[in-house]
Amino acid sequence: MGAEFLESLEEGHIPSRDVSRAEDGSSCPSKAGPEPLSRWRNLQPGLRARRFCLEHAQLWRWILVGLLGTAYAAFLLIACLLNFQRALALFVLTCVALVFLAYSLLKRLLGPKLRARVRLRGHRRLSLWFKRCLALAAALALVLWLCLDTSRQPEQLVSFAGSCVFVAVLFACSKHHGAVSWRAVSWGLGLQFVLGLFVIRTEPGFIAFQWLGEQIQVFLSYTEAGSSFVFGETLVKDVFAFQVLPIIVFFSCVMSVLYYVGLMQWVILKVILSGLQTEIDAASLIAASVMAAPCALALSKLVYPEVEESKFRSQEGVKLTYGDARNLIEAASSGAAISVRVVANIAANLIAFLAVLDFINAALSWLGSLVDVQGLSFQLICSYILRPVAFLMGVAWLMGVAWEDCAVVAELLGVKLFLNEFVAYEELSKYKQRRLAGAEEWMDSQKQWISVRAEILTTYALCGFANFSSIGVMLGGLTSMVPQRKSDFSRIVLRALFTGACVSLVNACVAGILYVPREAEVNCTSLLGTPLGSSSFEVYQCCRDVFQSLEFSPGALDNCCRFYNRTICP
Repeated sequence: MGAEFLESLEEGHIPSRDVSRAEDGSSCPSKAGPEPLSRWRNLQPGLRARRFCLEHAQLWRWILVGLLGTAYAAFLLIACLLNFQRALALFVLTCVALVFLAYSLLKRLLGPKLRARVRLRGHRRLSLWFKRCLALAAALALVLWLCLDTSRQPEQLVSFAGSCVFVAVLFACSKHHGAVSWRAVSWGLGLQFVLGLFVIRTEPGFIAFQWLGEQIQVFLSYTEAGSSFVFGETLVKDVFAFQVLPIIVFFSCVMSVLYYVGLMQWVILKVILSGLQTEIDAASLIAASVMAAPCALALSKLVYPEVEESKFRSQEGVKLTYGDARNLIEAASSGAAISVRVVANIAANLIAFLAVLDFINAALSWLGSLVDVQGLSFQLICSYILRPVAFLMGVAWLMGVAWEDCAVVAELLGVKLFLNEFVAYEELSKYKQRRLAGAEEWMDSQKQWISVRAEILTTYALCGFANFSSIGVMLGGLTSMVPQRKSDFSRIVLRALFTGACVSLVNACVAGILYVPREAEVNCTSLLGTPLGSSSFEVYQCCRDVFQSLEFSPGALDNCCRFYNRTICP
């Protein structure tokens, strides 16, 4: 009763005397009325004091928030006036936070009114035809855009056909074909395409994600301070494990702190309801991660559609905890401690699978030598089996046009699927480094680098956790939360692996549809007109034209012959 009285006071109501109706209709006090009322009267001075303290605490809280907001606005204004370029990161983050806050406020204040006006009440057939016409217009616009946009780059049609093939294969593997919600699938794939269009085609989107990638690289580089102190600078610079695995510890620590303050729960709710490597394009990785989110939801609805009403359709069905930490220090410490298990799991998988791979390659090489087949390996087998997949991504256009790149990309896809995306990205970075250094394209019948388009599409295709080594990680994590459903998880784990792999491939196909070269045309005459100290990809391209053309200056030929050996060289 005391608790109910406190609640009534906080709501601004004063409980009235408990009365009941007599049999003759007159009001009379109940038998239990006088005693509780006397207790309430005795408690009133203390309750009034508590209510007074609560009101003043709320007032002081708003005053403190206002002062902090004013101070932050003044600091941001001064920083922008002194050097706007230097304060650009803080300005962008502030604008993003203000946009989300304004959206939440408008949704809470004007959302019900806008929904009531937009909804076509009593016109279900009109609403249905409006949605059908809208979907038809979107499909026609996509077809028209593809016809106009692919006239100069026909390889985009291959990527579009590849995305259709992957979606069709997933539908053929669907658990319940009749229960597929094509509306959800279309929305997910459409949102993925719109995000890709913004990131890849528009200049603001490209610059924004490029800038975001640079900031994330800078943020993750702070890991070196801790890892260098623990392991030493030599190991951190030269050893792969000490470069990548400490990033997971640092990232887990930061995520734990963000969960404690409630920021990650807010972001996750908004998302639900509405492997970084050196020398890899961070902007493409971030774009691939963002585009993969709606694609994963769409393809999961396609492969394993819901046959029952989901409880996660509303915000009330999503329960997110803030963890067991009691302060920020404990949250940071527990986040770092939890990551040790993940790091150990990744390291153990890398050691085990790479050792198994080396054994398999030795066995295959021995078997191949028995029948005079030299160089037989797991990577070579993957390059042949998965070559059609790389072709459907849009790496090559017909046979002979960058067809050799498909073999390299297929090999990387096989490494990612059967081993780990870390190993695949490490191999991709080697190809990119050789290209940027201006190495020869072929050396001893081995391709040394792939095209820029193939690099970007491979970056999208490798961005994912779908590999056989992650099955144990996923099963262990899920069964620890729900042990009684271990058999259910075991039945769907291979289907989930196949769906996750297709998500990355469809992501790469969308990137192939939208990709256009952004490299500026190189003036080979001015580049080769002066003595060069080192080679580069631009130098290689210009020298290839020099060796194939009969019109060149002696200085250009001398520059090229310093880096590349040709029969035409003196």
